[in-house]
Amino acid sequence: MQACRECGAGAPLDAHFCPQCRKILPLGRRAPDYFAFLGLRRTLNVGAADLEQRFRALSRQFHPDYFYNATPAERRASLERSSYLNDAYRTLKSPIARVEYLLGLEGLATTTGGGVPSSESKQTVPPALLEEVFALNEELDEVRELRASGAPADEWKGRLEHAQQPIDAKRAAHEAQVQELSARWDALVDAGASDRERRDVLNALRDRVLERNYINNLLAGIQRELEG
Repeated sequence: MQACRECGAGAPLDAHFCPQCRKILPLGRRAPDYFAFLGLRRTLNVGAADLEQRFRALSRQFHPDYFYNATPAERRASLERSSYLNDAYRTLKSPIARVEYLLGLEGLATTTGGGVPSSESKQTVPPALLEEVFALNEELDEVRELRASGAPADEWKGRLEHAQQPIDAKRAAHEAQVQELSARWDALVDAGASDRERRDVLNALRDRVLERNYINNLLAGIQRELEG
């Protein structure tokens, strides 16, 4: 519960306005998570239209223009909630950012602030990607030798594009796996499953996200070579 600073009445943590005096509530240090802030359950398949509708409805309620003649505390609260709402919407509208945010809420963060890998998630090559990484590194070494020897651009660029194909396929497979695991998570939430069952899905999601990030790094490396 949180207390309204205007009338002292209690309000749920996810309430935006005091149920007694209807004043906007300060965000405070115990702000609800992004899901609760937008009135959503902690699930991963969020309808884009529903999310957009919730965002726009709250944007109108919090807009600073409505608090132009309000007290300084109310104006500050409207700015705080507007800013937090923008962060929540930006995070939850992206499926992969939504997964990473949920993992953070559940104590399995894959990054620290600013997208930096967390100490627990730092690793060398994910085991599922060893074969692709070794093959790609060998191909990149050969491509660099071709470029250094003055080989035509079409020759080494063609090899890079060929090397990119299995990595692209791996990324597509991971996207499908993340979607499947997201659906399993939502089903467990709906069924009120045990923490152990939910944790198994979260661990699998975390592995897929870490592998996905590594795959993106591999593709970025190929792109740099093509542009180089």
